[in-house]
Amino acid sequence: MLDLRDLRDDPDRVRQSQVARGEDPSAVDAVLSADERHRSALSAFESARAEQKTFGKRVAQAQGEEKQALLAEVKDLSTRVKQLEAEAAAAAQERDTAMRRIGNVIVDGVPVGGEDDFVVLEEVGTPRDFAAEGFEPKDHLELGEALGAIDMARGAKVSGARFYFLTGVGALLDHALMALAREITVEEGFVPVVPPTLVRPETMAGAGFLDAHADEVYRLEADDLFLTGTSEVALAGLHAEEILDLSGGPLRYAATSTCYRREAGSYGKDTKGIFRVHQFQKTEMFVYCRVEDAEAEHANLLRVERRILDALELPYRVIDVAAGDLGGPAARKYDCEAWVPTQGRYRELTSTSNCTTFQARRLGVRERDPHGSGTRVVATLNGTAVTNTRPIVALLENHQQADGSVHVPAALRPFLGGRERLTR
Repeated sequence: MLDLRDLRDDPDRVRQSQVARGEDPSAVDAVLSADERHRSALSAFESARAEQKTFGKRVAQAQGEEKQALLAEVKDLSTRVKQLEAEAAAAAQERDTAMRRIGNVIVDGVPVGGEDDFVVLEEVGTPRDFAAEGFEPKDHLELGEALGAIDMARGAKVSGARFYFLTGVGALLDHALMALAREITVEEGFVPVVPPTLVRPETMAGAGFLDAHADEVYRLEADDLFLTGTSEVALAGLHAEEILDLSGGPLRYAATSTCYRREAGSYGKDTKGIFRVHQFQKTEMFVYCRVEDAEAEHANLLRVERRILDALELPYRVIDVAAGDLGGPAARKYDCEAWVPTQGRYRELTSTSNCTTFQARRLGVRERDPHGSGTRVVATLNGTAVTNTRPIVALLENHQQADGSVHVPAALRPFLGGRERLTR
């Protein structure tokens, strides 16, 4: 949620952000209108309450007909007080609802536009020329089935479409990816966490996942709990309603968990294989820091993501995501996309977002103001260290050999019993 004072002081900045996102700028006017009605009703309510207290003293001192007349006025005034209180509450609720429809204000320099309007910041590595090597690359599913690593048919039998089994070297590769992410993030100073994967509605809403994308999450109605689609949600709620001590620097966490996404609206997209699925493993990094440190922490998260991708020996590119493809909580997002040979294009493997104060304000996460008295809202950031399915797609396809085996990057070998190649 945005700071209401900032929106009042500079509504044009928020309108411009909305336009850049491809969203309706009139949402800002809806907030301001409801806010004005709330403040007007609240002022009238407080004035009527003060008058009500004065009447109470006069009634106590009055006698006879004067007292009866005053009692009638008190009754009318009491009705008005209740009416004004209700008007103020209704306007406040309307204002807050409208506020939740406005995404975070984007950082200066974020590309304007939608999904295809990103800016490529860098390309790393060169895609293999399979034709020069004398063979046609197989897709990850064909490779995975031949290796006994992926079983989509039985996944669908047990759970339905977009579910799968990872078996044999597939399961081992899953564990190796999580182990590599754990090793690197711990080396980088992140505190390892095993988080809950079921959260309360207030936590899910506070993290910003019940605004425009509520249809993406699974809900357990009988328990009023949500299954998380990323550890970001639980980590965002970890310090809810707390005052943090950031005098020693940012708080950095890395959580590994099973994640669940409904993939609503993705009908017909990536239906083959394990690129877009309902359940997957992921190690997610999360940072609480001072507002002044947010951009530096964002760059650091991207650096760690790139360190992991470099370790996997994958060709990839880094993109600055356009405003219309950010998602509500993010003020800026960088994606790392790996080359997928059989698709002939780059596909997202990791992303890192600077959410500034958007999540922390909703969740009440503050720090002692280092520049004055009182407290202030902190900044939060997140970044994917590694997932299991999408890197497996990229690893199998980019490191496949003509004989159907798959080269294992050196960084993964310690977690795979020293294997240099994956075979059945």
